[in-house]
Amino acid sequence: MRRTFYFALSIAAAFFLVSCGGGYSSPPPQITVMVTEASSTVSPGATDQFTATVTGTTNTAVTWQVNGVPNGNATVGTISASGLYTAPNTVPNPASVTVKAISAASASASGSAMVTVAQQVPVTVTPNPANVSVFATQQFAATVNGVPSTAVTWQVNNVTGGAQATGYISSSGLFVAPSGGVPNASTMTITVTVTAVSTTNPNSSGSATVNIIPGNQNAQNTPVPLGTSGGNSNDITGSMCCSGTLGSLVTRGATQYILSNNHVLACTDGGANGTQCGPGSNILQPGLADTGCATTGTKVANLTQFYNLETGTAPFIDAAIAQVVSGATDPNGKILYLGATTDANNVPLPDAPHAGSGVAASINMAVAKSGRTTGLTCSTIMSTNITTSVQYQKGCGSGTTFNVTYNNQVDVSGGSFSASGDSGSLIVTQNTADPVALLYAGSNVDTVGNPVADVLNFFKSGTNSVTFVGDAAGHQVIGCTLPMKPASVIAAVPTATASAQALQEATAARDAHAPELLAHPEVQAAGIGASYDNPHEAAVLLFVTKGQPRTNLPATVDGIRTRIIEGDLFAKRGALTAAESAALEQSAAPPQLVYSISDSELARAKTVQSAHVDEWMNQPGVQGFGISSSVDSPGEAALMIFLIRGAAHPPIPPLIDRMRTRLRESSRFRAGFGDAAHPQRPCSVPATKGTLAKPGLKQATEQ
Repeated sequence: MRRTFYFALSIAAAFFLVSCGGGYSSPPPQITVMVTEASSTVSPGATDQFTATVTGTTNTAVTWQVNGVPNGNATVGTISASGLYTAPNTVPNPASVTVKAISAASASASGSAMVTVAQQVPVTVTPNPANVSVFATQQFAATVNGVPSTAVTWQVNNVTGGAQATGYISSSGLFVAPSGGVPNASTMTITVTVTAVSTTNPNSSGSATVNIIPGNQNAQNTPVPLGTSGGNSNDITGSMCCSGTLGSLVTRGATQYILSNNHVLACTDGGANGTQCGPGSNILQPGLADTGCATTGTKVANLTQFYNLETGTAPFIDAAIAQVVSGATDPNGKILYLGATTDANNVPLPDAPHAGSGVAASINMAVAKSGRTTGLTCSTIMSTNITTSVQYQKGCGSGTTFNVTYNNQVDVSGGSFSASGDSGSLIVTQNTADPVALLYAGSNVDTVGNPVADVLNFFKSGTNSVTFVGDAAGHQVIGCTLPMKPASVIAAVPTATASAQALQEATAARDAHAPELLAHPEVQAAGIGASYDNPHEAAVLLFVTKGQPRTNLPATVDGIRTRIIEGDLFAKRGALTAAESAALEQSAAPPQLVYSISDSELARAKTVQSAHVDEWMNQPGVQGFGISSSVDSPGEAALMIFLIRGAAHPPIPPLIDRMRTRLRESSRFRAGFGDAAHPQRPCSVPATKGTLAKPGLKQATEQ
């Protein structure tokens, strides 16, 4: 907007000068010279090619200097008319020299680059490349000028010692991999670079490529643990093959079954023709996507039963069970990385979830999952009681699409909590490993799961209930507490982007009601800023005394949302400007993405949600309607309206039946797609990962 205004003003000013001053001419264009590369290191006697780019004139010729000497000399190095620099045979003093290009059109226009002349020696790092599982370690070694050396400084992605997101490396070259995160879209790995820099010659270095791969993708020794790659042996459609996660072990009567999704074990209602992945078909570990589409994995189960997504009745679930092959699957139901203890290298051990029927999800509940693609990830429940529409595709990577509308679903915050291939993972509580939900779909910012109670109820048979195989006491998921815990899933409060006009309207509303707002005994100041429940809107900010009882503070003022900010003693009082509000807000605790709410607040929200869910699910651009917590007013419930990013939708009112609303934009919730064209949840895996069973087959994973 400011650019448009500036352009219009400039034209107006130009018109005034022409009409009043008798003439107007533009100033000559400014000539600039840029030299690439800006800096380099060159060994004595070696060469380096520089290029000069000249703008503002048609004459692009330049002359070259080294340390102010045209074309240089034997002491500082020489440079040709084409910009080829040749370093002197001995290192100059000082070792750095300046290469300059001067415009032939204007001697005052020039560009320069810094060249360091230093004797470089070859440095190599081994092994290269290296494949390292999440949490695991890898010892690297360096040779300098062909001789093994410890006189090096180790870096990960150019950071000495590394970092949590990329992994750490010790002074002796011991690399500790991070625990997970968003995989590369095409390789389903995280790739980092480990570098050894010579301490005696910092200009000399060597590097190795490190592919960090969740161990969940690997072929497992029998008996196979859960939380690993798996799927139906027939999950191939045309040029694509698909896989997901073998989520957990359940028991019905005296028989054990692997629990996962319909679209993982049964290829979405039996596959494109409805029969290719029918009951009795083989379930393999790892799945086809991790064997190059070859059916070489271990047969761990046979498909037994699945909920039919197109014809099933409420409550809708995306689930299937497969009877285990004797001796093929861990009979105790252990899931990779889900243990309460670690091995000698601080890698979380496998362990089973808490045995039984699981627990109901609650807002702000800390949860974890271990899945095929992203391994162990940890986050919180963002929303519950969600009605949502999820898109499916018959077949792997092709076929007709259809939508399923689910009720009472669970949403986990953070796009990195899961990725394509994690479908079928069991979501559990972090503190006791109690099952909460069965992961089946996601967007770029959220993960969606079926409540475990609905899943277990569907598969019960007569008097034989279905329960999770696990330990009797429950345990903490230690991986979520380690220094190398998955930090990438920590979701921040969306950046607020209220417009100047919206802030103006909020100011007018605040000014009109300032006396009555400031009359509330807990309110110290009233300002203006952005809403967090709807980051596109402005809000009247109420700075209140922490711990003091609330006296019916309004949720809106003349249709403008209010946002509550708690603190002990704020530096300013009264009505504040936007700048004063922003400064004052810095003294308060930053907002959380989600807060816990009371049972009474949840009950109030359920009443309103059930009364309006059908109305809102029929609105364009809306893909979900559930219950969450308000960020604008911690402790209050909010109706969470899930919107498809970029799609037209009706205005979101700040209140529905006096309950705050909250907006959540994301890509479309999808499940069971092998379509690599979907940018947020890519499902295609390059065929180069393995030898293909058939010419032209590509690998894919399902979310």
